[in-house]
Amino acid sequence: MRAEGLAVTGEQVKAACLEGTGAPCLVILGGGQLARMLALAAMPLGCRVRCVETHADCPAAWVAPVTTVPSWEDVRAVVSAVGAEGVVTLENEFIPDGTIEALAARGRTVLPGFATMRRIRDKFLQKTTLADAGLPVPAFAPVAGPEEIRTRGASWGWPVVLKARCHGYDGKGNATLQGPEDAEEAWRRLGGPSGRALYVEAFCPFDREIAVQVTRGRDGRSVVYPVVETVQRNHICHHVLAPARLGGPLAARAAELAQAAVECVGGVGTFGVEMFLDAEGGLWINELAPRVHNSGHYTIEACECSQFENHVRAVLGWPLGSPRMRAPAAAMVNLLGRTAGSGRVRGLEQALAIPGVHVHLYGKSRCAPGRKMGHVTALAAAVEEALERAAAAARAIRFGEDPQEV
Repeated sequence: MRAEGLAVTGEQVKAACLEGTGAPCLVILGGGQLARMLALAAMPLGCRVRCVETHADCPAAWVAPVTTVPSWEDVRAVVSAVGAEGVVTLENEFIPDGTIEALAARGRTVLPGFATMRRIRDKFLQKTTLADAGLPVPAFAPVAGPEEIRTRGASWGWPVVLKARCHGYDGKGNATLQGPEDAEEAWRRLGGPSGRALYVEAFCPFDREIAVQVTRGRDGRSVVYPVVETVQRNHICHHVLAPARLGGPLAARAAELAQAAVECVGGVGTFGVEMFLDAEGGLWINELAPRVHNSGHYTIEACECSQFENHVRAVLGWPLGSPRMRAPAAAMVNLLGRTAGSGRVRGLEQALAIPGVHVHLYGKSRCAPGRKMGHVTALAAAVEEALERAAAAARAIRFGEDPQEV
């Protein structure tokens, strides 16, 4: 199609048509699997979705247009890529404070907002905010060197956990120290000598790890998803059981704590709240994620309104949907890379032959050990049955191997 001698692309025609519908626009900072699933949830609601990323080869590019920027620290490039239209939300907590603040200063609606992200992005500030609100967290303190780590370990008892204040996830940026002899090496490995801000935390001798998704709207109203049990291997979530095998009063207490945690940081959108359950039935908040969360992927099939759809509803100011489960139980198993190589999928047909499973592949072009390449969810009458089905499907799927090895 041409107008006045100028070539008009299909994308321009599509954009013009969409603009004419008055459809709301959602701009996602980040283009990973969480952005991909947010986009898929937003589109049935009539939303136009755009993503901003630092690289074009990302999972969200399969489902939504992606604008690339040199880095998240390049404020001018990010502001230009975001544009002047739509509500801005975040796929992860690694966008620098200055970039978020610059968008807000230019009148852009960014949710979760700058104040919330500042409290959460720095995990020491996050713990301080939770503690100041009277919520249960393990003992913690900033440290400026190995000797301060040893002092805290002597006071609290060993082991202790040394953590990076920023940019730590899936076990990256954490180190468990069994005794004072581990302090020097851990301090060096986590970047203390080069100025990386670290803090130390008392080790919580937990019996189980649990998580709760909370979606909080612009009006302060919240919905709380069922408490789930998470199983970690090598600091990476392996599978999730919904609902967690807890007594009613304990589950209610966990839901109450999760909702209070999101409220105390002024959150808007879906948040993941990770907790420890100790042997005496005590609950301790481990971490608050200001975004849709891996432990909530089961909600796509298992709940009346998924964590992704409710996040979209929340940031756009719409009524929140029901978090109620559609089946008595569900299990989600992460598909994790085993070797470095291509992201080519093997065994999908075998997985799909298992009744009642739902396979989600993220479209990542490269595989690496421990990298999240997708997930499988199954619904059933009991969590054990759901886990058996989901695990069987997950075992069938491989990434990057030679066909003869499958």
